[in-house]
Amino acid sequence: MKLSPLQKARYEYTPKLPGMLRNGVAEICVKEGEPTQSVADQEQIKALFPNTYGKREIKFERGKNTSVPKIHKVGVILSGGQAPGGHNVVCGLYDALKAANKENVLYGFKQGPSGLLEDDYIILEDDYIDAYRNTGGFDIIGSGRTKLETPEQFAVAAEVCKKHGITAIVIIGGDDSNTNACTLAEYMAANNTGVQVIGCPKTIDGDLKNEDIEVSFGFDTATKTYSELIGNIERDCNSSKKYWHFIKVMGRSASHVALECALETQPNICLIGEEVAAKKMSLSEIADQIADSVEKRAANGNNFGVAIIPEGIVEFVPEFSKLIAEINELLAGEKTAEFNALPDWKAKYAFIEAGLTKESMAVFEILPQGIQQQLFLERDPHGNVQVSLIESEKLFAEMVGEKMKARKAAGTYVGKYATQHHFFGYEGRCAFPSNFDSDYCYSLGYNAFMLISYGYNGYLSKVSNLSAPAEEWVAGGMPITKMMNIERRNGKDKPVIRKALTELDGAPFKYFEANRDKWAVETCFTFPGAIQYYGPAEVCDRPTITLALEQGKEI
Repeated sequence: MKLSPLQKARYEYTPKLPGMLRNGVAEICVKEGEPTQSVADQEQIKALFPNTYGKREIKFERGKNTSVPKIHKVGVILSGGQAPGGHNVVCGLYDALKAANKENVLYGFKQGPSGLLEDDYIILEDDYIDAYRNTGGFDIIGSGRTKLETPEQFAVAAEVCKKHGITAIVIIGGDDSNTNACTLAEYMAANNTGVQVIGCPKTIDGDLKNEDIEVSFGFDTATKTYSELIGNIERDCNSSKKYWHFIKVMGRSASHVALECALETQPNICLIGEEVAAKKMSLSEIADQIADSVEKRAANGNNFGVAIIPEGIVEFVPEFSKLIAEINELLAGEKTAEFNALPDWKAKYAFIEAGLTKESMAVFEILPQGIQQQLFLERDPHGNVQVSLIESEKLFAEMVGEKMKARKAAGTYVGKYATQHHFFGYEGRCAFPSNFDSDYCYSLGYNAFMLISYGYNGYLSKVSNLSAPAEEWVAGGMPITKMMNIERRNGKDKPVIRKALTELDGAPFKYFEANRDKWAVETCFTFPGAIQYYGPAEVCDRPTITLALEQGKEI
């Protein structure tokens, strides 16, 4: 396989570790903190996790290693969607294993959790590992979305581990995957299997974080990749001066990605789903907000602009959520077949009109026909609307277009309005990881082995103080149960990790809020450019603006 010059150079990059991890595993000791409790529903979570609840947070320091020496056989799983840096978690884990004892073995289970259940694995060795250092993607062993959540699955996992003498499993994933890791850890402890389970926080969406986990890996690279593309579009937009660009970015459950991209590029508009929900904004109100910017910029002779739309925006709109719920009920059971048998859209529209409430029909009527049809054509295996597939960038572009026609007719708007649409999703999931993600992920993997060596189970690998230089990062671990609460899922109460939404009183949003009115009218675009890997640290190793603001740093 022919390698690009950058790929060759990245193979040779040596990731930076926190200071206390830099002198080898023999000089790392552990310091335990206070006992923990879950973020909510303490009694219920404690009852469900009697063997792993209430454990102490820990951090590693320089000092004599007091862990019990033994041969470690460890399994590693990449779970869920891809995120830049995943390979380096595996590489860091591998290097720490081998630094402790060359006889230690790392099993890579293929295609996610299903590899563990099906006993499908590869034993990872030097030559294989070296081909994936500092590279994007999850192709080192593949990923998958199989959930580990039933006692039957846990029993199979325990048997596979027993067969190979595996005494620890590292699950690299997002909130759902680490919820599964927490449940699996409890099973392993309750049944005295001798198998530890350690999680690593992954998701480009940025919604797996809290006071302990400052950022999930992949967020840095993905947002910088999207911001480069948005900056390129802004430069083109400011050159041709004839289009409004509506850009949807990933982030279904939270708006962290959209907010970070806005902080990086200063677009005219950025919608924040959490604000939409808090203010109970309607689709029409959101369109009016964008239309106000279009009108004011046109008055200055600027018939162009950029709007960033988070992927899950429509789910934050109360009236739209109600509409989706009614549509799901309308097509429940055999009604889907009845609807699909209707001869044309006119007949289907009549079916819809007869089945929706007056309020939801009023919302449905203002949608462009293409979006209306999409709501009924795109279904998931359970027959529900696949909201994530709704082309919200086109939805708002068209709704704003209708607003501008009405304003032109009223004589308040005299500009021109033409649009372009974009969706940035997969482009950011497997990019070459930034230096930050390369270093952070390698540290998470190295740190995961330290948790294993000291016998911890049901812990998340934790590296903090991330806005400082890597030398000052702090490595340790936190019980996954600390992140858990009870939520209603598919009609049942289930213990899950609480998603972190964008905080409207947080420093990143407050900075955005203080500047957005100016950005909406003036052309304040900034152009981040491509991720830099070599050069001054302030260029190559900088964290996201979100992280810097959250930790009180100037930007």
